[in-house]
Amino acid sequence: MTSVHPAPVRPLAPPAPAAAPAPARAHPGAVLAVIAAGALAAIGLWWADTPSVHGFGDWLTNAGRITGLLAGYGFVVLVALMARIPPLERGVGADKLARWHAMGGRYVVSLVVAHGLLIIWGYAVSAHTGVLGQTATLLLSYPDVLAATVAGLLLVGVGISSARAARRRLRYETWYFLHFYTYLAMALAFSHQFATGAEFMANLSARIAWSTLYAVVGAAILWYRFVTPVRQALRHRLRVESVRPEAAGVVSVVVTGRHLDELRAEAGQFFRWRFLTRDLWWVSAPYSLSAPPRPDRMRFTVKALGDHSAALAALTPGTRVVTEGPYGAMTPSARRHRKVLLVAGGVGITPVRALLEALPAAPGDLTLVYRASREADVVFREELERLAAARGARLWILTGTRAEHGGDPLTLLRRHVPDVARHDVYVCGPPGMTDAVHAELRAARVPRRQIHHESFEF
Repeated sequence: MTSVHPAPVRPLAPPAPAAAPAPARAHPGAVLAVIAAGALAAIGLWWADTPSVHGFGDWLTNAGRITGLLAGYGFVVLVALMARIPPLERGVGADKLARWHAMGGRYVVSLVVAHGLLIIWGYAVSAHTGVLGQTATLLLSYPDVLAATVAGLLLVGVGISSARAARRRLRYETWYFLHFYTYLAMALAFSHQFATGAEFMANLSARIAWSTLYAVVGAAILWYRFVTPVRQALRHRLRVESVRPEAAGVVSVVVTGRHLDELRAEAGQFFRWRFLTRDLWWVSAPYSLSAPPRPDRMRFTVKALGDHSAALAALTPGTRVVTEGPYGAMTPSARRHRKVLLVAGGVGITPVRALLEALPAAPGDLTLVYRASREADVVFREELERLAAARGARLWILTGTRAEHGGDPLTLLRRHVPDVARHDVYVCGPPGMTDAVHAELRAARVPRRQIHHESFEF
C-alpha cells in the first residue's frame, strides 16, 4: 500500500540566520586542482634531476623513478583525504572523499608495484644481471629498500582488503583497523625515499619540501584524529542522556554536554561516536544526527545492522561519549534553489528528518518523500507529520512492496513533484534506492549540482 500524507499549509517564518560565520569549506574542484598540481611538481623533481636518458635500462629505471615519486606523493594524498580535515569534510563530503581515497588507493598500489618492478628490471638490464639476482642485491645491499618493500607489501594488503569482494566478508571494525597499517607503511617508506631517491640525495630544497609535506599531513592526522577527540571530550563532557526505541530494531540516542554550539554542527551531518563501555570503547562508528543540534544536546538514530549498532540499544544513561566531527557536506549550506525536495529510504530518514526541521523554506517550498517497506518500518512518523504541518511542507510516506506498486514507487518522483528540476534534492537511503532516485532525477533533467547525497557504506 502507499500511504499519502499531504500536510496542511501553515505559515511559518523561516528561521533567523545564525550569527556565527559559516565554517570554512573547500571546493571539490579546487582540491582536485591542488592534488594535480602536486603530482606535476613531483614529476618536476624528476625532470630537474634528469638531464638525459640513454639506453633501454635507463628508460626503465627512470620510469621506476617517476612511478616511485608519484607513489610517495600519492601516499600523502591518500592519508590527507582521510585525515578528517574540517574544510575538506564540510566542502567535499565524507563519501566523496572516501571515493577519491578508494580510487587513489588503486592508483597508488599500482604505482608502488610498477616502481618496484621497473627499478629491478632497469637495474638488471643496465648491470647485465638476472632479475632475481638484482632483486636480492637491492634488498640486501641498498639502504632502507627492505623496509620499503615491507611498506609496499603492507599497502598491497590494505588494498586487497578494500576490494569489494573482500570488503563484503569483513566486519566494519576489522576493515577499519586494517587501514591503520597504512600509517606504518608510510613511515617505513619515507626514509627509503631519501636514502636511494636520486631526486633527494643531492637536493636539500627537495628534501625540505618533501619532508614538510609529510610533516604537515602527519600533523593533521595527529591533530584531527587523535588530539581533537580528546579536546572535545574534555571540553564538552558528553554523556548518554537516554535511549528510545523508534521502530523495530531502531533506537534514538540523546547525548548531552556543554558548549555544543562550539562544534558548529549542522543538520545533515554526522559524528563518529565512541562509547566508553567495556565492549564499545575501542570502536568509533559514524551515525547521523536525526535532529538539529542544540547547545546542550544532540540526537542520533541507529538501525541494528551490525554488532556495534545493535549494542547501542543497551546503553545506559550516564555513559561517557567521545566524538569526532561534525562531518559531511549534505547540509543546508549546499542548497542553491528556493524549493527543496527531500527523499529518504528506510533508516536514511535520519539526516533527512533533521534537514526537514532546519532548512529555511516558505510554506509550500519544502517536500519530503519517504519510502519504507512496511508501516512498521516507518521511523519518526509523528515527528514528520508535526514538522510538516508546522512548516507548511508536503509529506508523502510511501509503504508497501515493489510488487504491490508494480515497481519502485520512488520512480514516480516526477508525478509527485512535477517541477523537480527547479528543486535542490537531498537523498539518503540504501544504495539500490539512491541509485534509482538518481536515475529518475537525471531523467527529469535535474542538474548534478542540485543533487546532494552522501553514502555511509564502508
